[in-house]
Amino acid sequence: MERKVYKKIYEKIEEARYILLLTHKNPDPDTLGSALALSSYLQRNQKKHKVFNLSKNSLPRKLEFLTGYSKIVDQLPKSYDLVIYIDCSEESMVGTKIDKEVFSISIDHHQIDNSDLNLSLINPDSGSTGELIFDFFTYNDIKTTKDIATALYVSIYEDTVGFTTPRTTSNTFNTIAKLVDTGIDVATIANKLTRNDSLAKYRVLPKVLDTLELHCEGNIATVYCKELWLQQSGVDSSEIDFVPNMILNIAIVKVAVYFRKVDNKIRVSLRGKGDVNLSEVAKHFDGGGHKNAAGFNIEDSSIKELKERVLSYLKNHTFD
Repeated sequence: MERKVYKKIYEKIEEARYILLLTHKNPDPDTLGSALALSSYLQRNQKKHKVFNLSKNSLPRKLEFLTGYSKIVDQLPKSYDLVIYIDCSEESMVGTKIDKEVFSISIDHHQIDNSDLNLSLINPDSGSTGELIFDFFTYNDIKTTKDIATALYVSIYEDTVGFTTPRTTSNTFNTIAKLVDTGIDVATIANKLTRNDSLAKYRVLPKVLDTLELHCEGNIATVYCKELWLQQSGVDSSEIDFVPNMILNIAIVKVAVYFRKVDNKIRVSLRGKGDVNLSEVAKHFDGGGHKNAAGFNIEDSSIKELKERVLSYLKNHTFD
């Protein structure tokens, strides 16, 4: 079934005159790496297209070495005849209105409702959307260039948190091996991703960690970041996004909850280990995600108030 979908996606791309690649708000390396890999293929084949992200001014700086990064736009083109949602499946995740009359495709590894789209490739068992993009290239005999391989390596490495998530499978490692075989510089990529921090990050990080609180006999940990700290330091907010995974390194902690204000909304990241299903928690707050990694956004609330609501729900439905 998946092979037929990959072939159908290829046919639609071939037919299209102008393609719009959509990535989600508060972008992570999976949505951007996957989109830029597909963009490199379209560029090579002289297909008119744009990679769109509403948060262009706050893209993760550590990804600026990826080919096509500087060409990401935050304004929609006047016309397009094919839309591809990448690592997302709905307009609300993109953050702007999309022409409903245009044929739409989704390539995603999140299990969410995508009934409004014309064609979908959804595989929640995949470790990342990057793996699905690689499979799309493979099934359609499309050459994986170094630019494509680099973008997909970043996508997969980052979304599996260095190959440590439950969705990391033999297919993940087989894909990575094939990407490395293209001759990409893994050491340089690692330096760009993990040894490229700003000084500002280390000014703000102690303040964030100082907010750490343990709840429910240490099963739940909460931390938050004030918008003022980001403004004063000039730090890229994405540089602090690793904090909940860092907190999970504490042996007794099973769930880490991270709060920060983004664009007048409070963004909540949930990270867990073991049998805790955080996607159900996020769904309760109109969010989504995976079993051990999920999140949501809330308007018109304070971090203090929202923390109490989230803790109450976690205690009653997860550790009751």
